[in-house]
Amino acid sequence: MTGVVLALDVGGTNIRGEALTADLVAVAARRTATPLGDGDAVLDAIAGLCEGLLGDVAAAGAGPVEAVGVAVPGVVDTARGRVRLAANLGWRDTPVAELLGARLGVPVLLHHDVTVAGLAEQRLGAGVGVEDLLCVFLGTGVAATLTVGGHVVGQRRGHAGELGHVPIHMDGLLCGCGQRGCLEMYASARAIGDAYAQATGRVGATSRDVAAWLGTDPVADQVWSDALDALAHVLLGVITLLAPTRVVVGGGLAAAGDALLVPLRQRLEATARVAVVPEIVPAGLGQRAGVVGAALATRDALRTALRPTAR
Repeated sequence: MTGVVLALDVGGTNIRGEALTADLVAVAARRTATPLGDGDAVLDAIAGLCEGLLGDVAAAGAGPVEAVGVAVPGVVDTARGRVRLAANLGWRDTPVAELLGARLGVPVLLHHDVTVAGLAEQRLGAGVGVEDLLCVFLGTGVAATLTVGGHVVGQRRGHAGELGHVPIHMDGLLCGCGQRGCLEMYASARAIGDAYAQATGRVGATSRDVAAWLGTDPVADQVWSDALDALAHVLLGVITLLAPTRVVVGGGLAAAGDALLVPLRQRLEATARVAVVPEIVPAGLGQRAGVVGAALATRDALRTALRPTAR
């Protein structure tokens, strides 16, 4: 398989896409805004970005496009190419792979975004050589990938690692998934921005703004601290149960660096009584983890499909 794969990462803010060779060299890259809440508009945006990449590949003479790998959030049936639920995108039991494949004329494979981002970090990023690894991605949502003995857990089921939907307050805020008190409502980038805006009336504040104001704005300090308390509470449960040797933290919030990682570790060390707190490191692939992971998972699937059946 020497052709090009189109790899897309559908996030809560942007849709990123790259055309990647078998050696993961990008021959083209595009990005567009995600039209949240409108399932048809999201499909149109993905298709339009893919059509642009197909044109870029043809213009560059980079070779045939073998497949499109699309990494999406939510509960994903990867085998059937359907999104069972992605509340932020307006999808419920949507045959995404079939709809996009019919429009593009290229095979489309669907992946869970955080699962493949964790796969990329394990193979090429901050998790290389670590057999028991937890990758946590903090962005518009919160999710995780668990690798045990070098194998990604739940890769085929498409819904493992929904850390953001672990309830921490049973009568808490109503989440888009239908549950109440989900971690995502307290420790995601969106939640941090919303909490600051609610406390100050400064509509439009983002988690990046809050991080920038740390140490100079007491409200920002408190909002940030509350989010870290919630995140550390859930991570302590995961670490106690599964004992990973390294935690990799990625996603948009990870751009805060030590302002996130240092107090997070301090909270875990202050509260852990049974668990051994593992090393906590930033993701190595940054914002490209989802795209690179989508390419890796797509090529893995293509190789499996071409493998001869034992007789």
